[in-house]
Amino acid sequence: MHDMTQTHFKVEITSKHKLFDLHLRETLRYRDLIFLFVKRDFISLYKQTVLGPLWALIQPLMTTLVFTVVFGNMARLTTADTDDSIRVPAFLFYMAGSICWTFFSSVVSSTSGTFLTNARIMGKVYYPRLVSPVAAAFSQLISYAIQLGLFFILWGICLAAGAEIRVTPRLLLIPLLILHLLILSLGCGIVTASVTTKYRDLMRVVSFGLQLWHYATPIAYGLKLIPGKMLGWYMLNPVTPVITAFRYAVFGSGYFDIGYYMLSLGVSIGVFFAGLILFGRIERTFTDTI
Repeated sequence: MHDMTQTHFKVEITSKHKLFDLHLRETLRYRDLIFLFVKRDFISLYKQTVLGPLWALIQPLMTTLVFTVVFGNMARLTTADTDDSIRVPAFLFYMAGSICWTFFSSVVSSTSGTFLTNARIMGKVYYPRLVSPVAAAFSQLISYAIQLGLFFILWGICLAAGAEIRVTPRLLLIPLLILHLLILSLGCGIVTASVTTKYRDLMRVVSFGLQLWHYATPIAYGLKLIPGKMLGWYMLNPVTPVITAFRYAVFGSGYFDIGYYMLSLGVSIGVFFAGLILFGRIERTFTDTI
């Protein structure tokens, strides 16, 4: 007679989880499914559109053009982060901040609806639920990579035309900044996804909150616009050090404070792991609340 106690399973599905059991290793084993979800999300994003993925280029160009006209030519807001900042083309300045913010807000928005948009498939098939927000984030990363490529094409054209841009080893910071922004946005999105399973009204709050957060981040203006006595409080916004560090890297001049940056990185990692813990607790009962 076969002894069932000696049976070993590769995957054991149970409602009992340890508090810090984040299922990261199990999620990694489902990387093929993540790839399929990324492909699905990216295709559905531009499906039945005339221009398709070109919208990933049109959006930042139009946004940057509006910023240049409204904030640069009409409002004449400064694009300097410090007193000794070099004068970079306004169009590049606005685009640098715009593409980073678009990536951040898109990841937060797409991952915050994870349980709601995938409720049907989650109720029928088992897979690590963390796969869905990770796939949503990486599908937005593809769009960001396209926009970043366009930015560096324009960056190279301006550099060849004699713009005051300094090419320095600080460009090597860019992969770290992208990872930093991905961790922060994914963490915020996962926290929101966990809470909105029970309180649907928060989805509207998130949309409105992202708009307010946008204006509280130096995208359409430089840090020099902020009074010195308010700068410390202003830098507590975890997105601000990433945006200013990105401009510091691509333009070779600007504002970079290692203390504020490390604080932002610590907050981002903290939010990310807090989101994973909360997500793990919610995923066991989300079908009862959706």
